[in-house]
Amino acid sequence: MNKHLINAGKAAAEILSLLESFIAAGRTGLDINRFIENHVEKYYPGYTLPCKGYGGFPAASCVSINNCIVHGVPDSRIIRNGDLVKVDIVVEMGGWYADSARTYIVGEVPPDVKRLVEVTQKALYVAIAESRPGKRTGDVGYVTQAYVEKEGFSVMRKYCGHGIGQSMHAEPSVPNYGRRGEGPEIKEGMILAVEPMVFMGKHEIKIGPDKWSVLAEDGAMTAHFEHTILVTKGDPVIITA
Repeated sequence: MNKHLINAGKAAAEILSLLESFIAAGRTGLDINRFIENHVEKYYPGYTLPCKGYGGFPAASCVSINNCIVHGVPDSRIIRNGDLVKVDIVVEMGGWYADSARTYIVGEVPPDVKRLVEVTQKALYVAIAESRPGKRTGDVGYVTQAYVEKEGFSVMRKYCGHGIGQSMHAEPSVPNYGRRGEGPEIKEGMILAVEPMVFMGKHEIKIGPDKWSVLAEDGAMTAHFEHTILVTKGDPVIITA
């Protein structure tokens, strides 16, 4: 396994772990983004945060709050108790990319919102377990969708996971819904970003005024978890664990 990929994954994992204690009521998305940039600059010289400038995206991380499920632009909105904050980052080292996301619960939330987060995190590991040589991307989507819908939630249809490694986005796409036996074959050595995006309500979306933020159209809460994995003959290896 490439050492730069391993190091990029470790950096992403460390940053998301540190945010567990940093994200709190009273902070903003800009505070979170600044924390990430400062941490990389101080402790990871030579690493980059390639979200910034990608397709014109203005920040080093995506910070998505409540009904914003992905691609939230960090801003000055005050985070409050009861919010769900999703942070998605990509770290690059030596030409290798690792992508990871986590949902943070701020303060106390109702039981159904807490369960949304738990189900989304479990869906991530359901999807990873299915990501084996000989399987197809439709198999991964099928098990993700089946688990999430059984729990009473819905999955993202418009956006999906993807190949990664020596580029930030690559083939194949890894959807959160699908049919068994369909889609590209998963092969040993593939590096995949697997990322369940789950809605408490319906899966219809709209794009926010900033032209980036992806919002649940019905305004319901959302959650998102992501890991970069390496497909092996045995169990998938989680690069961003």
